[in-house]
Amino acid sequence: MTMPGGIAAVVRLWETVRHLRAEQWIGRARMRLTRPGIDPRPAPARRPLAGPWAPPAERAPGLVAPTRFRFLNEEADLAEAGWDDPGRAKLWRYHQHYFDDLVAEGAAGRSAWHHALIAAWHEQVPLGWGSGWEPYPLSLRIVNLIKWILAGNEPDPATLDSLAVQARFLRGRLEYHLLGNHLFANAKALFFAGQFFDGKEADGWLDVACAILKRETAEQILPDGGQFELSPMYHALALEDLLDLINVAAAYGAGRHPDLAPLAELWRDRATAMFHWLAAMSHPDGDPAFFNDTALGMTATATALRVYADRLDLAPTVAPDPFTWLRHSGYARLEAGDAVLICDMARIGPDYLPGHAHADTLSFELSIHGRRLFVNSGTSEYGLGAERLRQRGTAAHNSVIVAGRDSSDVWSGFRVGLRARPIGATAGRAGDMLHAECSHDGYRRLAGRPLHHRRWELRPGVLRIADRLEGGQHPAIARYHLHPDITAQPDTARSGRFTLPGRRVVRWTASADAALEPSTWHPGFGISRDTLCIALPLEAGRAALQLEWS
Repeated sequence: MTMPGGIAAVVRLWETVRHLRAEQWIGRARMRLTRPGIDPRPAPARRPLAGPWAPPAERAPGLVAPTRFRFLNEEADLAEAGWDDPGRAKLWRYHQHYFDDLVAEGAAGRSAWHHALIAAWHEQVPLGWGSGWEPYPLSLRIVNLIKWILAGNEPDPATLDSLAVQARFLRGRLEYHLLGNHLFANAKALFFAGQFFDGKEADGWLDVACAILKRETAEQILPDGGQFELSPMYHALALEDLLDLINVAAAYGAGRHPDLAPLAELWRDRATAMFHWLAAMSHPDGDPAFFNDTALGMTATATALRVYADRLDLAPTVAPDPFTWLRHSGYARLEAGDAVLICDMARIGPDYLPGHAHADTLSFELSIHGRRLFVNSGTSEYGLGAERLRQRGTAAHNSVIVAGRDSSDVWSGFRVGLRARPIGATAGRAGDMLHAECSHDGYRRLAGRPLHHRRWELRPGVLRIADRLEGGQHPAIARYHLHPDITAQPDTARSGRFTLPGRRVVRWTASADAALEPSTWHPGFGISRDTLCIALPLEAGRAALQLEWS
């Protein structure tokens, strides 16, 4: 959607900002009006370990040569990209400054590269300025440097002094204007620095970190284990954060701060629930479903996280139940025979932090015979471009678009105006049939204030999806996006066949004449794959699609 003018623009802005918390407004003002100076004092003494440091989860390397980066499926050399090339996406530049490669797969064999890269960063990046000194990449870099040292790499004095300078600067730039995963990452970095260093200054960092983490863990991790931004990708990042915190707390012992022991126990409990949530939101191929901002390759895999948990003496349940109703998150996993259906009956996320939300209410994803059949758009880019907006829109998801509008008013790169509210979500079992149903009011700004209602019914060999629009007279289309590996062949205007890899066939019938339209799928940043979409119009406010397979 394009930005409207006049009164509509004012209404959109009001619907966007009215949910912000007072501390976000105060934090925004502080970010604009104040900036900490650089404190160049030498680093405090290092604190001795009280126990073993467990090797953390590993990701794919980001360095493919001593000075050549590969991020978001795009390569560039430091000589051509520098440390803050405005011609490259902001997220790509952020990745340069994360220093994730210090703890990636095979990092020990690239130790010489890492020493040289750290030295180049110190020499070439201006103190306190640029993308590398923004609080989020600053936080991730602090943690990665400390992990790298705890893995047995010997830092020079300049690196230790720089770590302390970075921690001091971060202490004055905490992201209260955003909250959510950004503030959690800030607090995690101060927690690491407060444990790694000794003395009064480090104790102060630990005090701040514990206070934030105590509050944010309770708020951000829902009772069913979901991370409250409701993105499987950010959920996996948050789960890795908890495992890292458990690790460093055990390595340095619980005697330094009165909150350490209860926090460590809380993190272990929440991590177990988070594994259950991630398993429920994953397909049989082991990777997560695409709801809200989600892309593959941006986090440690579920397998890597489970191996990490084993090293920390956690024993999470990773096999999802055939019927899982994540009531606090709003998702349901229905599994019957060879089919796995994951239904979105969730809010778009926390009202004060919808930046990673898509207009995907009442969408779903489906696997049959272990293969993904219907998929949501995924995420291939951030930023303010038209493609980012399209991927967030309702038409890029397996849901119903009414009058050409989005169910939630996604705009700009990370903004949401009027939001869809789920109504009457329920899920259950009746004999061999699993079912879920829900309504949402995201189209209430249209004449007649229409409600979209959807019901899924799944039994072995059969799935039926029924949509109903109540209120107003508006054109509406249900869209079903196929995975690119699926071959679609229509038999009539209302029926056809999908052929899965391995030549298994799924037959479909529709309540009205349906069209096969071109679409795209984006399983990772910088990736776009051509596919097809079934567009099924609602007639008299009704539509149904039925799938059958042997």
